[in-house]
Amino acid sequence: MARPRTSPQPEVPGLAARRIAADILDGVLRRRIALDEQLSGKAAHPGLATLADRDRALMRRLVATVLRRLGTLRALLAGFLEKGFPADAPRAETILLIGAAQILWLEVPDHAAVDLSVRLAQADRRAARYAGLINAVLRRVAQSHDKPLPMRVTRDTPEWLVKRWTKTYGADIARAIAEANGHEPALDLTVKLDAENNSAEIWAERLRGHVLSTGTVRTVAHGAISLLPGFSEGAWWVQDAAASLPARLLGDVRGLDVADLCAAPGGKTAQLAFAGARVTAIDRSAARLIRLRENLTRLSLQAETVTADVLEWQGGPFDAVLLDAPCSSTGTIRRHPDVPWLKAESDLAGLASLQQQLLDRAVGLLKPGASMVYCVCSLEPEEGVNQIADLLARNPSVARKPITAQEVFGHTEFVTADGDLRTLPLHLPDPDPRWGGIDGFYAARLTKTS
Repeated sequence: MARPRTSPQPEVPGLAARRIAADILDGVLRRRIALDEQLSGKAAHPGLATLADRDRALMRRLVATVLRRLGTLRALLAGFLEKGFPADAPRAETILLIGAAQILWLEVPDHAAVDLSVRLAQADRRAARYAGLINAVLRRVAQSHDKPLPMRVTRDTPEWLVKRWTKTYGADIARAIAEANGHEPALDLTVKLDAENNSAEIWAERLRGHVLSTGTVRTVAHGAISLLPGFSEGAWWVQDAAASLPARLLGDVRGLDVADLCAAPGGKTAQLAFAGARVTAIDRSAARLIRLRENLTRLSLQAETVTADVLEWQGGPFDAVLLDAPCSSTGTIRRHPDVPWLKAESDLAGLASLQQQLLDRAVGLLKPGASMVYCVCSLEPEEGVNQIADLLARNPSVARKPITAQEVFGHTEFVTADGDLRTLPLHLPDPDPRWGGIDGFYAARLTKTS
């Protein structure tokens, strides 16, 4: 007699979001796959398409919280594990991290966080044998709510980065950078200030945000960015307040031929095009250039796009060049909490070598008397001030053109003694950390004298 068919049991609400969060965390921590790659594009996690908006937001929050508090979470959990994290089941550690993050920082009932974590373990072949351990440890975490966490401001930043920042900026600033990186940032937007959109103030009101001293609109997004007012009309684009500064340093670019090197994702290209420049945007990634062109189309802006390796591309000469060089991205940890766990100090030498080559190539694309801005979203001197010092030493036809505080909206703290731009995550503070901070950027303005 045939067995009666049974309908598949519906999945427990919220379990899929947590399972995908665990997959993505494993991708970052064990396979060193960037968070952005796993969240969008061809390499995105296939399960994302099945998540409702609410579950997608929960998944993102879970991942970001674990990455921002990874050192604290590991220290706390280690106190409840006599033998350490199970070496033969890496997924067990991931599940414990997600469960503890929910109990400590997310508005999830303790019993739900524990139960769903146990279910995650039971669904994994190697972690299943540790389901009881996970249940016991997370119950102890829940019972320890009133006890102080093993938090130290710098615990959630890899030691090699803390040492570097302490050497470069001093211990107090290093701690302040680490603290700023521990808070989820607001959403920064650059507004198209044309007659139709009128002003940044209008869009700040519509988006329930406010206008920063740099002219950037800062708001807190709830849900998909594409659903915010003004997105489909092309009224603004997403761009951190610090990232909006380098293109401004080229001054009035109306009618000038400007090369934007390593241009994707295109925020600076949009700035230059909106300012009236004839922009040639070059990037080696065809996929990233597709996104750049889509953004330009949405914004009703035009630029020539070229898929090429800047070091091999033949073009120019140009009236101005903007080089936003590939770098360690240590200035963007507040927005990209996976960065400190993907990078290693040994990566810097290769990046610095590439930056040197790109700088030399960029100088070669300039007309005599033309200006260039070099920038990186890095806090490391090898990728910033040392690069410019080395360039000036080896190339007598290049001179620094100092930046003034007036050019960066009066922020004297943004300008170094040499006249370069240096923003730090602790800048633009706010009593509510959700509204404060800025990405760490370095930029230098140069002139080709002959």
